[in-house]
Amino acid sequence: MSGRKNMIANRYEVFKHIGQGGMADVFLAVDTILNRQVAIKILRSELSTDAVSVLRFEREAQAATALTHPNIVDIYDVGDYKGHHYIVMEYVEGKTLKQVIQARGALLKEEAVDIMKQLVSAISEAHKRGIIHRDIKPQNVIVKADGTIKVLDFGIALAKGSMQLTQANNVMGSVHYLAPELARGESASVQSDIYALGIVLFEALTGDVPFKADSAVQVALMHMRNEMPSVRVFNPTLPQSVENIVIRATAKDRTQRYVSCNEMLDDLKTCLRPERLNEPKLILETTEQAKKLTDTAKAHSEKNSKTVRKNPEKKKEPVREYKRVSDPAIQRKPRTNKFMMGLLIFLLFLLTVSGVYYALNVSGILTPEPTTVEVPNLINMTLTEAEDACTQTELQLDTANVTYELTDFTDKGKIVKVSPEIGEEVEKGSKITVTVSSGIGITVKNYAGWTLTEAMDDLSQYSRMSVLTDHEDSETVAPGVVIRQELLEAGTKFNPENTYEIMLVYSSYPTITIPYDVYGMEITEAVKYLESLGAKVLTSNLDPSSLSEAEQEALSYGTVIRSDPETGTDYTQEESNYVILYYY
Repeated sequence: MSGRKNMIANRYEVFKHIGQGGMADVFLAVDTILNRQVAIKILRSELSTDAVSVLRFEREAQAATALTHPNIVDIYDVGDYKGHHYIVMEYVEGKTLKQVIQARGALLKEEAVDIMKQLVSAISEAHKRGIIHRDIKPQNVIVKADGTIKVLDFGIALAKGSMQLTQANNVMGSVHYLAPELARGESASVQSDIYALGIVLFEALTGDVPFKADSAVQVALMHMRNEMPSVRVFNPTLPQSVENIVIRATAKDRTQRYVSCNEMLDDLKTCLRPERLNEPKLILETTEQAKKLTDTAKAHSEKNSKTVRKNPEKKKEPVREYKRVSDPAIQRKPRTNKFMMGLLIFLLFLLTVSGVYYALNVSGILTPEPTTVEVPNLINMTLTEAEDACTQTELQLDTANVTYELTDFTDKGKIVKVSPEIGEEVEKGSKITVTVSSGIGITVKNYAGWTLTEAMDDLSQYSRMSVLTDHEDSETVAPGVVIRQELLEAGTKFNPENTYEIMLVYSSYPTITIPYDVYGMEITEAVKYLESLGAKVLTSNLDPSSLSEAEQEALSYGTVIRSDPETGTDYTQEESNYVILYYY
């Protein structure tokens, strides 16, 4: 880079550092020729002499340049400037899919399927060009505000027939998305990319990766040995057709996975259709065999345990030695006296009295059974659990008059209020009414005073929230700042699982005409002049080294020579817009 001017190749003006990877840093810059924002990935200087790193960097440029697809980041330029290898690419505003999942947890099935259709389509295009990505993961997928995605980072992509780049024979790519055959040291293929796509779909539907451990080796072993967890265990409302895609894409045996991304894409396009929602669960042959072996072993174990339990019972039969000992004694000393006869009659009398007392007590004649019971604690129970609890206490749950309300902390379907109150004495058979949580509600914030961008970014966390905007002139509120909100007032509680609309009315942005007299004006004065009109201004210091000596002598240094937009042009100062002033 050219030092103080932050220029690369006399064309790209760098403004700020926006990210970094294992081998390169990424900067936001402006292409001063085409006047557009770009992202520049620059290989770190300490790696510029490493042949493998340079080759990987060049391979990324070659792989991505060969691809043209709406869901793959475009590559504009590749070069080497003063020993710095760089790639100029499309600048995409948004968050990585990983950041979206970490912020929101599991995505709605419709949203997850839509993202996967775009991602699978992009990887399909790479496969058509003979390129295997090998590092498919949510961190390499940018989700834009409108829901479209862009695939990044072909840094370890492999063209068919080319050598594989490894570091000390280590597997490249993220271990959480690693196909079992790659963990075994086999070569990458279309099916290993498809396995990674299946893991990404799993994470989008559940909010987390399927296998986690303390070390990368343990995670790799789990991919090789452990059965893939069911997404429907996490969320039973997911249709079986969606889980079947995960099952097939993540099969341990690569021959049981989708033959191609196109085949997986066809499944994604139809998986939410009504006729497919209740299709049978996909059972792969190896999984079925393992299940049969497990069931057989379990049955055999239960049979043995029952046999062991029966044998001791046979050994504990009554011993008859007591009679053999006592009978002769009776013969030797027969007891026929009156004392023994009286004792026997007395014992029979006591037994009879006890039996009569017990019968009277049970019948309620002596101690009448209570007619009231306490209302049990039904808080946090489901309706089914509460109905069982009421039945056990001889009460009735009034299921025909259940009230539902949003709560601050209680999950959907759990009881939050009981009437009569818990512990109160009521007659047996009384009806108990309950209030059930319809979900954890969110209180709408007051967005007045927020910038429109901040408000929309905050509302984007609610996938079912439709944000409408309108603007009006205001003398008291700064341009682009929300004046008021409509449809959903501040303080209102809403269920994020339902669909809502909110209207944000913001202060109109100013529109000015770029003045003609800015040309020839001293650069700092020109900046102040345009800012006083309400415009945001960037300056670009041009490099005169390419001009002849005569041209350099004729230059007026430090004054505006041109602007973008041009003078006389109408310009609206929105939040991301700016006027560029060029000078020598």
